[in-house]
Amino acid sequence: MKIRFFHIKLITMAEGEQVIPDGELWTEDGVVSYAGSADGAPNPEGVKWDRQIDGRGNLVIPGFKNAHTHSAMTFLRSFADDLPLAEWLNRQVFPMEAKLTPEDVYHLSKLALMEYLTSGITANFDMYMYPDQIALASADCGFRTVIAGTLNDFSSSLEEENDHYMRLNCFHPLIRYQLGFHAEYTTGESLLKGLSGLAEKHRAPVYCHNSETAAEVAGCVERHKATPTVYLNSLGLFQYGGGGFHCLYMSPEDLEIFQRKRLYAVTNPASNLKLASGIAPVGEMVRLGIPVAIGTDGPASNNCLDMFREMFLVTGLAKVKEQDAAAMPAGEVLRMACCEGARAMGLSDCDSLAAGKRADLVMIDLNQPNMQPENHVMKNLVYSGSKQNVKLTMIDGRILYENGEFRIGEDPSRIYRKANEIMKRCREGLS
Repeated sequence: MKIRFFHIKLITMAEGEQVIPDGELWTEDGVVSYAGSADGAPNPEGVKWDRQIDGRGNLVIPGFKNAHTHSAMTFLRSFADDLPLAEWLNRQVFPMEAKLTPEDVYHLSKLALMEYLTSGITANFDMYMYPDQIALASADCGFRTVIAGTLNDFSSSLEEENDHYMRLNCFHPLIRYQLGFHAEYTTGESLLKGLSGLAEKHRAPVYCHNSETAAEVAGCVERHKATPTVYLNSLGLFQYGGGGFHCLYMSPEDLEIFQRKRLYAVTNPASNLKLASGIAPVGEMVRLGIPVAIGTDGPASNNCLDMFREMFLVTGLAKVKEQDAAAMPAGEVLRMACCEGARAMGLSDCDSLAAGKRADLVMIDLNQPNMQPENHVMKNLVYSGSKQNVKLTMIDGRILYENGEFRIGEDPSRIYRKANEIMKRCREGLS
């Protein structure tokens, strides 16, 4: 398909956060063929367009990348709130998750994908059980998903991890798989050493939950006389890069390893606040040149999958932690949400809007009260933007969400019904 966007404001992120006030963007067969000023665009006359979209002065940006989530946990949204992390996991989440079937994960993932689209998210870094069903749900909806492995002592093996890596990286153009494990405290040393061998074999990065709570770090120090980052690095897990999800309690040595290895720190501010886990040292990471991406975490601990809220919290919490209102400017946060998330997931072809990049983009409605006046469009986006401003979400050249309507091959009411049926069944017999 050939689609033309014209009469738009444009932030390509290819050369920073500069706004092109009179922009134009063309896509062809899932790829951006032109992104820039209208004056510099080729003559559109004579081109056989499948669709021409008059943006009416609205803003087009690269899609947001949700760099850490557990999509199928939609069934636990608002189910087990207001509890500490350990109690939340062990007494509420794990018993419910034990009742899930692969088919459940398929349907529950679709519910999350719909919410991502309403938030302008065009790719997610998902980490959950039954990765084949996650991949199938995303492919069926036309959504771009990278799956992180969940290797642990209780429900998976090295053989399965290798199998997932080999198969799912060939499954569908929109699906990729990265090696990963749940966390140091759920994965024994023999498995971790085996995973290090897989990373060496495939020359692949490795991802995991890392330093999410003070208790997690203290437990690792007690077991291994080292913080999680130092211990995992000693096992050779990060020879080809990777990253950590959360990264709240980071020692100077931890940060030095992230800096030297170019590991990605994925911050999840809403979830960390709701579980009272803490505030990540994002400002310090940025000063050290550590790449930072943004995730929502799962809908059981957040509870919504909203990149606008996450962006505001990243900048707001950094300002409070640094005691400096100038810390973490809006442009830096937008780069985390659009560009660094893509790179953390291995999606370098989706990190900006430029000729040859994949056509993953969002149109933001500026003709709403929260985006006026247009003193600074990019700052409006980060500081006052919300889901209500997402007018259109395109992935791989296909418009999957526009003006409140979904084009994902399934009736939303059926997805809602399935989610409620799954939750009702899982709650039966729960004390």
